[in-house]
Amino acid sequence: MTQQADLDTATKGLDPPFAVVDLDAFDANAQELVRRAGGRPIRVASKSVRCAYLLERVLGRPGFQGVMAYSLREALWLTRKWRGTPLADTDILVAYPTTDHAALRDLATDPEAARVISVIADSTGHLDLIDSALGADHPPIRVCLEFDAAWRPMPGVYVGTRRSPVHTPRQAARLAAAIVRRPGFALVGVMSYEGQIAGLGDKPPGNPLKGAVIAWMQRRSGPELINRRSAAIAAIRAVADLEFVNGGGTGSLELTSGDPSVTELAAGSGLIGPWLFDSYRGFTPRPAAFYALPVVRRPAPRIATLFAGGYVASGTGTPDRLPQPFLPHGLKLLGLEGAGEVQTPVVGKAADTLKLGDRVWMRHSKAGELAERFQDYHLVRGDRIERTVPTYRGEGVNFG
Repeated sequence: MTQQADLDTATKGLDPPFAVVDLDAFDANAQELVRRAGGRPIRVASKSVRCAYLLERVLGRPGFQGVMAYSLREALWLTRKWRGTPLADTDILVAYPTTDHAALRDLATDPEAARVISVIADSTGHLDLIDSALGADHPPIRVCLEFDAAWRPMPGVYVGTRRSPVHTPRQAARLAAAIVRRPGFALVGVMSYEGQIAGLGDKPPGNPLKGAVIAWMQRRSGPELINRRSAAIAAIRAVADLEFVNGGGTGSLELTSGDPSVTELAAGSGLIGPWLFDSYRGFTPRPAAFYALPVVRRPAPRIATLFAGGYVASGTGTPDRLPQPFLPHGLKLLGLEGAGEVQTPVVGKAADTLKLGDRVWMRHSKAGELAERFQDYHLVRGDRIERTVPTYRGEGVNFG
């Protein structure tokens, strides 16, 4: 059977829209991430998954260790959900700064959570904020220092994600010393995310010149980062006994695993294989997550209109954030409409084969955001549904 026939057979009893995850593809992607990591443990980026069952599934595999959460409330929810299970001691790093006073108070009054959850700081201002939420005499809070991994080849040029202001080894050592001196805080880790490599594909569709420029930048950015990060970690270790040094992302596992200062890697999107990750030369994750939309109109030859489907990914607001038709092959979005909130026209020769009620299978641009649109993921293997599990939304939680 073809992949579309398998998907249609497995879900024939369901009315679209709905979302599925192909377990064979998900597991194969997990195995490939471990291979690419070269022996370094992988901390799972939960924002790229947003489904507790799938997080539990991958954390049960060799090569994966810990969670990189995107919200303190999410970290608190996960650690409480997993109490009394084999994942009870899972280390959770909240990889984005929090200003949530209520969540910070919740963390400080829950010794079990405070034992396994670390929060990010890239300035003493983050420590001041925590003190303002908890009072000066609060229990120890685990802190991870974020180090800027962006490439700055010359003054005024910044290539990478706008995250930490801590860019030099001297700045890192100064902040580390300030955290260590501060009562109520324990510096346990360092994180740096090389977004200009991990999150930027070097094979953009239809634009080989842009791909060549990206590849040129990445070849120069990578070695510079390894040298600078290694010096920063050495300076930080002179004042703090670190438990972990985290780096990388799905797109940069090979590079980051070659950095001797890094003890663990991060990845999440590579498990799901959204279509944005088709644009990398060095690896190709299998598409693992899809959603089905029904045909509700046939307004003209070679055009079929689908219900809903406008699940646009966050980021630059460019066409690469739009979902794309996947099956049947030969469909594309209509340029003047794109993917809409209540209808999504698709065009192409394959549209003439579609009847009212038929399904078109779509792929989202970014991994975890699809879970915000559906309460459940139907987990398929071949031509059958193995089980249905809730997403974060399906469990009644939303972390922003």
